[in-house]
Amino acid sequence: MSDHVVIRTAEFDRRVRTYWLLSGALVLVITIFGIPLLLLWFPIGLWATGRYLDNMACVLTRKKLIVKKGILTRVENSVPLDKITDLTMVQGPLMRVFGLHQLKVETAGQSGAGSLVSLVGIVDAEAFREATLDQRDAFVERQSEKDSDAGPAPGGDVRVVALLEEISATLKRLENQG
Repeated sequence: MSDHVVIRTAEFDRRVRTYWLLSGALVLVITIFGIPLLLLWFPIGLWATGRYLDNMACVLTRKKLIVKKGILTRVENSVPLDKITDLTMVQGPLMRVFGLHQLKVETAGQSGAGSLVSLVGIVDAEAFREATLDQRDAFVERQSEKDSDAGPAPGGDVRVVALLEEISATLKRLENQG
């Protein structure tokens, strides 16, 4: 079976554009200095949010979660399912008004604070989250079965013993020097 089989493709709610526009407007109003910029924000923001939403994609395959987004700089993240530790769902007060959720993908070995990938406005985000976590669990299970069926590498035990003997000899030499 091919590893590039698409299991699920996320759809994005068009209401996320209004959410982004109002969030930006709220920030401009709170800063007070941004109030005059509101006249520019709405036409530019309307265009930018539409372009951004059109460029967003999230695809779940057998082995990975592929996320594409961006306007001027387009970014594509390919997150191996076995590296995903959690998919966090966040819903702030303004998101609740629009019925939107933010889905944050957190991975093992992730550096810095925050999530590796963050998506706002996935239609039925809870079902997408569950499908991704189920596929992750199935993938990890297939990997562990494959690893246990393969057994140790030929000559692996002999190499390990030889390496341990070499380490032991080195430690003895170091002790005798001290």
